[in-house]
Amino acid sequence: MKSIYISILTGVALCFGLLSCNDDFLERAPLINLSDANFWQSENDLRVYANNFYNQDGLLGIMGTWSDSYYSFDAKNGSDTHVQENYNRRMNGENTLPSSDGGWSSGDWSVLRNINYFMDHYRQVEAQWENIRQYVGEAHFFRSIFYFNKLRTFGDVPWTSTTVNVDSETLYAPRTPRNELADSIMHDLDLAIEYLPARAGSAWSGRVTKETALALQARIALYEGTWERYHAKKNTPFAVSGSDEAKFIRKAADAAETLIAMAETNGFPALDNMDIEDGYWRLFNRKDYSNHKEVLLWRKFSIAEGVVQHYWGNHGGLSKSMVDSYLCLDGKPVSLSPMYQGDKDLVTVIENRDPRLSQTMQVNDGKHILWDDRGGETIYFTTPGFSLPATGYQLYKGNHTDYAENANGQQSTAGIIYFRYAETLLIYAEAKTELGTVTQSDIDKTVNALRLRAGMKDGLLDMNGIATDPKWEFSGISPLLQEVRRERKVELACEGFRVDDIFRWAAADELIMGKRPLGAIRKQWEDYPDASDDFVTAINALGVTDDGYIDPYRNYEGMGNGYQFNPGRDYLSPIPTNEIVLNPKLKQNPGW
Repeated sequence: MKSIYISILTGVALCFGLLSCNDDFLERAPLINLSDANFWQSENDLRVYANNFYNQDGLLGIMGTWSDSYYSFDAKNGSDTHVQENYNRRMNGENTLPSSDGGWSSGDWSVLRNINYFMDHYRQVEAQWENIRQYVGEAHFFRSIFYFNKLRTFGDVPWTSTTVNVDSETLYAPRTPRNELADSIMHDLDLAIEYLPARAGSAWSGRVTKETALALQARIALYEGTWERYHAKKNTPFAVSGSDEAKFIRKAADAAETLIAMAETNGFPALDNMDIEDGYWRLFNRKDYSNHKEVLLWRKFSIAEGVVQHYWGNHGGLSKSMVDSYLCLDGKPVSLSPMYQGDKDLVTVIENRDPRLSQTMQVNDGKHILWDDRGGETIYFTTPGFSLPATGYQLYKGNHTDYAENANGQQSTAGIIYFRYAETLLIYAEAKTELGTVTQSDIDKTVNALRLRAGMKDGLLDMNGIATDPKWEFSGISPLLQEVRRERKVELACEGFRVDDIFRWAAADELIMGKRPLGAIRKQWEDYPDASDDFVTAINALGVTDDGYIDPYRNYEGMGNGYQFNPGRDYLSPIPTNEIVLNPKLKQNPGW
């Protein structure tokens, strides 16, 4: 007999005894305990239970450890846009086949057990459906997130919508094909959308709403539809048999369109900080988003309650690829625009560029804040930190400038944004472009709305007047789709989407393989006035390309020829070998 005890926040504690004859997750099913018979009595019991879903690691992606920051995950996961101190081993083909754990251990499935346990028991509560439907909708919402995370990691995984007992045949069933899994996720989200209340006109409650479920459905449907489309086009071993990728892309467009229609009718959601100086940057360092219309779901922190993010203040460095993607104010890329002034230094590189660049990257222009009120004065950025990591393009987006909180053990109370409306607008633009049904009106209410918010009034996208950029990142797609993908890269920079995008577009061969991310021109910091000895030592230690750009991984063993990503294996993680021994029907992922 083995037991795991899980506390349900803000209410009673439920103890879920877990009986198993081995460590496989499906054999660890919750059993009724002494308090269980007294629990399922009221709608408040369901609310208390559902509260726990909001505080589970691995669902919403709750960050806040001493080594991670919310805006560091693109770097940590090995994107082409954001660089951390050490290169990503998966992107370099260095992952190994685990014998156990690897994201498949008992603890990795405990959230699903808890959700399904709720689904099996909520009907015991004698209450009006209208009073409990929200909590049932939340269970469907969080189960869809759980399975989406597994889908992104492993592809096919066993699907179960009910509590599994030790004698269930599901224990020894094969993995559910990913497109069937995605169908089940869509069904969960259809129900969540039906059951959850809309927020429009209501105050922030801290709970998921109909708008959030629509945003999630659009996100997942686009992910699956484009994964199936591009892995088939690239003929990778991850192409899906019997795929109907357009079905999911249409679902993404429909969900996004429904949310846009709600916004047009109700005024919520909407883009925040329109016509506000540095409005884009100011969106990402707030402590409270209760009154923001763009933020659909976020997490609040409190030092007094001991719930904080641990913040180091650097977040890693942007890559040259990221910086070069920002258009000039005329809407043309740096390869074509006469407005481009070059990149000899940080001040020059932002001249005449999309204002989101200077609001995403630190610049020594006397305007970019490091800390508010340190010893009674505001401290402005002067030089990058060259230890975490050394690209020179230091992240400004998400920079929490409260010095008092930083001095208190790097404890930040800046809120974490889980869903914002801008992402849904970009999903709509991409899905409609993929379907071949996009119009200029669609572009205006999505891509161009985001550019207007940023201050790009003279650089709007005309879908019928796109000049060929010799430095477009992708082959075999239309000019319009190139620009829609560019807009996504810029607007969602360093928000944790980039590696998912690379994988669903099957684009590691174009963006990762054989490449190392580069940084700024090193010469601008050589012989820097009043530089400390440590700064000089750090500068001299940097690897550089022949033309003088910082090459952070140049001297790293194993990175001499760039990332050695294996497109026949590394798009998905392997199933631990002990799980296949326990259930031979699971089968291994390609390449492992």
